[in-house]
Formats: sequence, C-alpha cells, structure tokens
Amino acid sequence: MLAHRFSVAPMMDWTDRHCRVFHRLMTRHARLYTEMLTTGAIIHGDRTRLLGFNATEHPVVLQLGGSSPRDLATCAKIGEDFGYDEINLNVGCPSDRVKDGRFGACLMAEPALVAACVDAMKRAVGIPVTVKCRIGIDDQDPEVALDVLARSVVAAGADALIVHARKAWLNGLSPKENRDVPPLDYDRVYRLKASLPNVPIIINGGIASLAEAKQHLSHVDGVMLGRAAYQEPWRLLAADPELFGEAAPHATMKDVFESMMPYIESQLAHGTRLHSITRHFVGAFHGVPGARAFRRHLAENGVKADAGVNVLRDAIALVEDRVMASIAA
Repeated sequence: MLAHRFSVAPMMDWTDRHCRVFHRLMTRHARLYTEMLTTGAIIHGDRTRLLGFNATEHPVVLQLGGSSPRDLATCAKIGEDFGYDEINLNVGCPSDRVKDGRFGACLMAEPALVAACVDAMKRAVGIPVTVKCRIGIDDQDPEVALDVLARSVVAAGADALIVHARKAWLNGLSPKENRDVPPLDYDRVYRLKASLPNVPIIINGGIASLAEAKQHLSHVDGVMLGRAAYQEPWRLLAADPELFGEAAPHATMKDVFESMMPYIESQLAHGTRLHSITRHFVGAFHGVPGARAFRRHLAENGVKADAGVNVLRDAIALVEDRVMASIAA
C-alpha cells in the first residue's frame, strides 16, 4: 500500500508531461498521473503525442475515460505497452463533455458497467487497475452509492480506489463549482476504508498541505493532492521527508530548476514553446522576495515565440535565495 501513500491528482489541461517532469524533480515517490485521456482519442489519435512520457516520470499512471469494456481493455493494453505503471479509470469527472460521452462521474449511476470495465482491463494487462470516483452524484445517498460502486469494482479486481470526498452534481453545478461547492465528507471515505480493510483507499479533495495529508493517513492508505500541487508546487519539496522519511531530491526550488534545464532545452530543440513548460512554474516560489517579479518576467517574456531558457534563468535571478523545504509542509 506504500505505493499509493501520496500522489498528485490528474487534472484536465494541466498534468502534461512537462508538469510531471517538474513534479518528479521535487519528489521521488509521489505517484504521478496523466490528465484523463478518452478511449476514442487513444484509439484514433496520435498515440505518441498523447501517451509519450519521459522515463524520469515513473511511477506514472495513465488515467482513462470511457465506458466500453472492450475499448478500455484495448487502451489499457496500449498504456501498458507504452510503459505506464498503472491504469486508472475516471468515474469522477463532472464536466458536461464527459457526461455527454457517458464517462466520468455519471458512471457512478452504473456500478455494474464500471465493474465490467474494470474486469475487462484486468484481463488485458498485468499492471494494477484502479478507479477514481466521487462519494456519489446528484440525489444518490453516499452511504449506499459509494459502497455499491466500491464493492462492485473490488469484486471485479480493482487494485485500489481513489475517492474525491465530495458529491458531483451533474445537474445544477458547473465543473468548476463541482470542485468547491459540494461539501467535503472525509468521514464517509474513512468509513469506506473501515469496511474494506484489505483494499487500498486513497482520499482526495480539498487537501491543502502535507500536514493535512498526514492527518488523513491515520484513517486511509493514501492521500492525493490536487490543486495545491499546481498552485503551490513548492509544497512537494517536503513530500519525501514528511511522508516517506527520505531526503528530497533537491533542497530548493532553484536547484529543481537547474536540474530541469537540460529537459527544457531538449524540448525547445524539438519545437516546444517555452510557455508550455513555464506555465507550470507560476507558483514555484512562496513567501520569497522576488516571487512576484519572477512571475511577471515569465508572463511577459515566456510567451514570446523565440523565448529560450535564458528567459527562465533571468526570472529565477529575480528571486532571493532561500531554502523552501523548511516551509513546504
């Protein structure tokens, strides 16, 4: 269960390969995820572009969106062949586009179908298959809905369950509102863990710091950090010391950026725009003199078509030297 002790949540349009390389330089042990990729995109799209990743990202999980057991099995096998460490089925995304496609959170109303999907993927691959869900949707009773879904997918062979401790309201709330408006119910996830002692249960939703993560670990097997990891990535510097008892890969954010320079230069040489990478760095410095100037320099110069690593180096030079790990908890 240690493998799922700490992870960074998948986020649409955010958890790309550049973000994952950046995060990996701050923590060796966090489980990293792709953004959700639909089965249709993988089957019919440019797989190298969609699924390619840097070897430094391991352990890395491919999150799939879909509801066809056959298509999900096909995509799970493709993901395994690409080298992913785990396949995760999204049963929690509340966006209209997801609902219209019959995947994401709306599948919580069809636990038997979700179980069939898990069974098909388990038969197709030799790596773990996990499920990420909500505690319920719309007028469902979370006490019933979460138990039914969890027991169905576990019986089908799911290796772990990641639970966003909020309902998803598919009727009446926007995807953005669904991230904040439905109240958090951590105790419901704790009760699920108590009822399934041998199944890894990971909690997600509204967790803002590693100190909060450690509190949850008294009740569940793992914690998934979401927006805090993107808005304040410096927090990840303390993940390995605080949660795994090991030193962080780098002591400061400046050390992280120095280690990332070769990757950035390689990506630029292959046509990647600097802003595609540096957009993940906006919150890298916190409470440090010069952080605002750092952000402003990247915003003004990183978007230029010819921007190179010198833009990032100049931005970093505006920030005072200070060890960040001491405040990262």
